[in-house]
Amino acid sequence: MSISLLLLGFLLGMRHALDTDHVAAVASLATRSCSVTDSVRLGAVWGLGHTLTLFVFGSMVLLMDSMIPQRLALGLEFAVGLMLVLLGIEVLWRVMHGSVHFHVHRHGNGIRHCHVHAHTAEQGHTDIHRHHHPDRDAFPLRALFVGLMHGMAGSAALILLALQTVDSPWAGMFYIALFGIGSIAGMAVLSVVIAVPLRGLGEVHNGLHIIVGTVTLIIGSML
Repeated sequence: MSISLLLLGFLLGMRHALDTDHVAAVASLATRSCSVTDSVRLGAVWGLGHTLTLFVFGSMVLLMDSMIPQRLALGLEFAVGLMLVLLGIEVLWRVMHGSVHFHVHRHGNGIRHCHVHAHTAEQGHTDIHRHHHPDRDAFPLRALFVGLMHGMAGSAALILLALQTVDSPWAGMFYIALFGIGSIAGMAVLSVVIAVPLRGLGEVHNGLHIIVGTVTLIIGSML
C-alpha cells in the first residue's frame, strides 16, 4: 500500500469533515459550549465517534468480503436525518425559551468560568446565577453519540472506496483508520471556525443560534 494512498486517505478524511450534515451537527453541538477550546473538544470527540463506527463497520465488511445491505444503509441515513432534525429543534427551543447568552463569573473559591443561560420574563439576572454547574471535565457523550451515528451512515460509501483502492483487508482497515484520524483533525479545525462567531453576545448571539438551528433542521429534513 503506497504512502500516497495513505496520505490521500488522511486528506479525504479531513475533507469528509466538511460534509454539510457533519457541519450542521457539530455547529448545533457548539451552541452548548462557552469557549473555543470546549467547541474543539466537542468536534474532536464527534470525530472519534465517527472513526470508531467507520472502523468497526469497515473491518467487518472487509474481513467478511461483503457489503452493507442497501436497505440498512438507507435506514442509517434516515436515522442521521432524524437526529439532525432533533438537534435543530433543540437549538431553536433553547433560544425561544429565553435570551440565551454566555456569562462569565468568578466563585468564592477563585474559580472563573462561563456558562450558558437564558433570562425569561419571570426570572431576573441575579436569580439565574443560582444554577447547577455541569462537570465541564466530563466526557461529552452527546458529541460521541452524534459522531457514532454519522460514522455508521457514512460507512457504506467509504468501504466501497477502500475496496477499490487496496489489495488486502488489513490495508483497507489501515486506510479507514487514517481516514478517521483525518476526520478528527478536520472537525477539530472546523470547530474553531464555527465556535468564534457563536461566542457573540446578545441579539447577535441569539440570531446565530437561530440560523444554526434552522439550517440543521432543514438539512435533517432533506436527509
